[in-house]
Amino acid sequence: MQTPQLPLDAVGFDFGTTNSSVALIDGDSQVQLASFPSMGEETQSFRSVLYFEHSKTAAGPKRMHAFAGPAAIEHYLQAEEKGRLVQSLKSHLSSRSLTGTEVFGRRYKLEDLIARMITDLRKYAAHQFHKPIGYAMVGRPVRFVGAETDADDDFAVARLREAFTAAGFEHVDFEMEPVAAACAYESTLDHDELILIGDFGGGTSDFSLLRVGPDVRRRGRTSKDLLGNGGVGLAGDAFDARIVRKLVSPALGSDSDARSMNKILPAVPAWIYANLERWHYLSFLRTNNVREILKSARIRALEPEKIQALITLIDEDLGYQLHQAVQQLKFELSRSPTAEFGFRDSASHPSIDLRIPVTRAEFESWIESDLQSIEGCVDSLLKTSGIDARAVDRVFLTGGSSFVPAVRRIFETRFGKVRIRGGNEFTSVAHGLALRAAERLREIL
Repeated sequence: MQTPQLPLDAVGFDFGTTNSSVALIDGDSQVQLASFPSMGEETQSFRSVLYFEHSKTAAGPKRMHAFAGPAAIEHYLQAEEKGRLVQSLKSHLSSRSLTGTEVFGRRYKLEDLIARMITDLRKYAAHQFHKPIGYAMVGRPVRFVGAETDADDDFAVARLREAFTAAGFEHVDFEMEPVAAACAYESTLDHDELILIGDFGGGTSDFSLLRVGPDVRRRGRTSKDLLGNGGVGLAGDAFDARIVRKLVSPALGSDSDARSMNKILPAVPAWIYANLERWHYLSFLRTNNVREILKSARIRALEPEKIQALITLIDEDLGYQLHQAVQQLKFELSRSPTAEFGFRDSASHPSIDLRIPVTRAEFESWIESDLQSIEGCVDSLLKTSGIDARAVDRVFLTGGSSFVPAVRRIFETRFGKVRIRGGNEFTSVAHGLALRAAERLREIL
């Protein structure tokens, strides 16, 4: 049976806390993912960041330029005098108090910042797909970061809708991100299944329990097919922060003392180390006040070399490189029970040279409270849905943190290893959103 021609293009738009991606159902009903230039290569993941900088001119006022995605990262790393880097915007959508921020003296609404990023994504995708994009099925988490009530989630969705409208979209629909991932998995099935989806992003971990398969598609998806949703506002970013707090910060003096007036006191205020846990916050520490605090701390410190390493990290604005090393460690610990965290500021004459062995067991102890939150969410979903774990046919895990062995064990313990599936961990949501967009458009034909 031939697929009917759709009046609009079926586009899935996965706007993520850390990465975003876009997918299209082409004329042959195949899913095509947009690619974006990054460091001379192509990537299907668009970093969800903005970078603002001033250009120097021979005469007249400075001009401000804004870059999004991979281009933002490249300009940030190449700049001798750093501008303003903004990321994790999705994490603030549910906050009624955070309405925006000031960049170089100009006030920007949060919705406008997100719209600026989405505009670039839309232009890249439209150019690659050779057609304008006016409609999209947009992913949303089950529970937005910071949301405590359904009203908070509705508020976040309304702000996200406003951003997409400002970016030039004529119409958008929203779908739960784990439901979208379920649609991507469903496209591989030749039979119906009851599945649990676990979608682990940068800011949220989301779960859906639903029935999928060819019979479901054939008769038409209904609300009864979705048995329940659950989510918690933590995932990959929280794991990274634990590594910085437990491993990196102590190597840079967070546990070090200093002698002051015959007293032994902490060498450096704790709030300075808190800024290391999100790499783009490191730029906020490049102030004269912080420099004076650290100079004084280095003189009085019992371990001055650690404070000097912290000073170098801040002066050279190495937050991005530091967190890339954190990501690499997390990746290696997902494959091996032991790994070495390695970070140097210079290959030839390093003033920071961290080589720290880490075991998977140590890492798992650092994220234990996060794992308990995820476990509690999964168990609560099963209980409220009235579904016994033995009745679930498959568990499909997607997102970067789904590779973490301790995360996978949560599901293996409850459902058995043989029922766990994965694949296309970084693009399955966009893939599924495009499929849901096609379903939605057929509904309105």
